[in-house]
Amino acid sequence: MFALKKPLAVTCGEPAGVGPDITLAAWAARKELALPGFYVRSDPGFLARRAKTLGLDVPIQAMEPGDTLDHFSKCLPVVPTGRSIDDKPGEEQTETAEAVIESIRACVEDVKEGRAAALVTNPINKAALYGAGFTHPGHTEYLGELAAEHWPEEPRNPVMMIAGPELMVVPVTVHIALKAVPDALTTDLIIETARITAKDLTTRFGFKAPRLAICGLNPHAGENGAMGTEEQTVIQPAIDALRSEGLDVTGPHPADTLFHPPARAAYDCVLGMYHDQVLVPAKTIGFDESVNVTLGLPFVRTSPDHGTAYGLAGTGTARPDSFAAALRMAAVLANPESV
Repeated sequence: MFALKKPLAVTCGEPAGVGPDITLAAWAARKELALPGFYVRSDPGFLARRAKTLGLDVPIQAMEPGDTLDHFSKCLPVVPTGRSIDDKPGEEQTETAEAVIESIRACVEDVKEGRAAALVTNPINKAALYGAGFTHPGHTEYLGELAAEHWPEEPRNPVMMIAGPELMVVPVTVHIALKAVPDALTTDLIIETARITAKDLTTRFGFKAPRLAICGLNPHAGENGAMGTEEQTVIQPAIDALRSEGLDVTGPHPADTLFHPPARAAYDCVLGMYHDQVLVPAKTIGFDESVNVTLGLPFVRTSPDHGTAYGLAGTGTARPDSFAAALRMAAVLANPESV
């Protein structure tokens, strides 16, 4: 078990999705899963009702963050957001959007004020939040805004990583349409993403000299310009610049030959040019064990690497493995000396 000095702050996520389910299931199996102490910012009554729906014996107790570690072994601590939530698993509810957004904001504030060691976010449905003023493509971008608000003096450039026991990947462009990728992809963006990745792999993950493999954009990495020129005009200049800084970087690699076991032995992390190029293999190889980690922020944030899964919500079939892995990773990255 972990011996954290501060608890982890967990957001409520989309109430109609599996976030509540995996949170409750993880607490119920906290000893078997070797979980650090955490609390949830949500509606205590809502979580109590979902626990009943799932048939889980999870005592829910409303309390403040500072009291949570003392009570975690006996109950799931919930810090009320002040907003009630109806329990309607599988039914998207736009009226819960403000509660979801408030939970994220409050948890980030908890980390800033020293009430929590790190942030673990449950999955959200962005479309359900837009009516409440949410304007971001995803969690990663919103957390970058909150970092700018609460840590104005700190550098922040959020970078998404999916980290699993066998593969770690970073997409250079994230939540944009595939047709927009070539225009969004620049040499400077690749350089900045690789720098942040290498820095966090060193300072937070403990790599002495991380090895980065960089994908090409086109099939067969462009095949010397026959299938596209971005490898020559955009990606290779970035690789050359990164090597000149002393970073261990290789590429551009054809993505279709980069993820089998012998290839994975040659690097520590892959940088892909677009979301699905690297998230598909990462989730295929380690769907239940992989964790979404946001690099480049002045605080630690992790998340399960899956979505809201409306079809599983309230059924008791959602597995808490990725959520549990996110909790354990957050504890190690944020507070390694205390575990």
